[in-house]
Amino acid sequence: MFEPEIYTRRRDFLRKQIKSGLVLFLGNEESPMNYPANTYHFRQDSSFLYFFGLDQPGLAAAMDLDEGQDIVYGEDIGLEDVIWTGSLPTLKERAGSAGLKQTAPLEKLREKLNAAVAGKRTVHYLPPYRPETILKLESWLGIPAAEAKAKVSAELIGAVVAQRSVKSSEEISEIEKALRITYDMYKAAAQMVKPGAYEREILGKKEGIALAAGGDLAFPPIVTINGQIFHNQYFGNKLTRGRLLVVDAGAESALHYASDITRTYPVAGQFTQKQKEIYETVLEGQASAIRAVKPGVSYREVHLQTAKVIASGLKAIGLMKGDLDEAVQKGAHALFFPHGLGHMLGLDVHDMENLGENHVGYDDKVKRSGQFGLAYLRLAKELRPGFVFTIEPGVYFIPALIDQWKNEKKFPEFINYDLVAKYLDFGGVRIEDDVLVTETGHRVLGKPIPKKPSDVEEAIRG
Repeated sequence: MFEPEIYTRRRDFLRKQIKSGLVLFLGNEESPMNYPANTYHFRQDSSFLYFFGLDQPGLAAAMDLDEGQDIVYGEDIGLEDVIWTGSLPTLKERAGSAGLKQTAPLEKLREKLNAAVAGKRTVHYLPPYRPETILKLESWLGIPAAEAKAKVSAELIGAVVAQRSVKSSEEISEIEKALRITYDMYKAAAQMVKPGAYEREILGKKEGIALAAGGDLAFPPIVTINGQIFHNQYFGNKLTRGRLLVVDAGAESALHYASDITRTYPVAGQFTQKQKEIYETVLEGQASAIRAVKPGVSYREVHLQTAKVIASGLKAIGLMKGDLDEAVQKGAHALFFPHGLGHMLGLDVHDMENLGENHVGYDDKVKRSGQFGLAYLRLAKELRPGFVFTIEPGVYFIPALIDQWKNEKKFPEFINYDLVAKYLDFGGVRIEDDVLVTETGHRVLGKPIPKKPSDVEEAIRG
């Protein structure tokens, strides 16, 4: 945990934003795999971690803004729990490490919430994403399960997003701890890229390094020779000469701050000319995006600028043609680059996505586009110092999408479908790094992980 004063300051800041009512934070529970005693790895709710820091299941907290009380609710473990899982400090001792003086059993929280409802007080809570949390809201607040998500507090969401979006020096340090682990993961993975290896072997190596370093994986990794499938969770393919391997993975620090890096490797150990042309197009797109980052810049504009750079590279190869400004404005580039440029990063790999993507990445000035490709941009608003986010452009050849657009005769003035047909088995290329907005510009976080073509080839050779 951080020092107690950090959690106290965070709660005090939130208290100034909300003013009145009762703010309810529900921690996560253990989640059984197949019977109650055999559970998935426990992961605490990120907002609960941010404001209260306590990383154990079965906890809840309430900030009574009218009475000026912050209380953590839970139960001290009994002898039977001690026998099976070992001793644990008392709830009061644990709460003290987060700067809290008041604790109470969960039954007292039920009573407090019942009284708040009876007194028609406002109870603020964040969007629930686990079924057990929805059931608690139904039981404790009388909100039907089907209505739990609709009755969240927009005021609380806005306040939490504003606060968590700007990372403190302590948080940036944690992200860089995660990136140090991720560097080692990628160093080891690169040396395993060779014909005959299996995707799962590389995945297992990366996860082992994360666990051995005292961290964990920040999300289910992508390790695939089918890079055209963005969130491919199948790891059974054998690496074969001529294919590209896309690896999208990141470690989580001991305090649960995430990293998120993507690299693309030639299985043969050296890029073919065809692969290198596409790879360098993506790399130049990423470099231009990184150069553009500074306070006050719209990330949507950075995305569109990157799309133009990628379109220019594709035109040089012969895959695109015509007026590129018009092509990007109409979305023709999205045949090859159909996702957003990046997303916020912090306690979640897609930071605060459970609070609603539009709340996190958009605001009153910037609304989400309905255009294919641009609609998937998770972060579009103006950048501020303290924002940490990913920059991850890519170029992909998705046969089903290509066939559909070709059959619909979509954008023939911008797309050379005859040449595109020769890339149907190409797969994809994505390159991703994590970037901090500083007061005057930006800083790419973490030790550089090789990404220039020659450096990638050298990393594979070890």
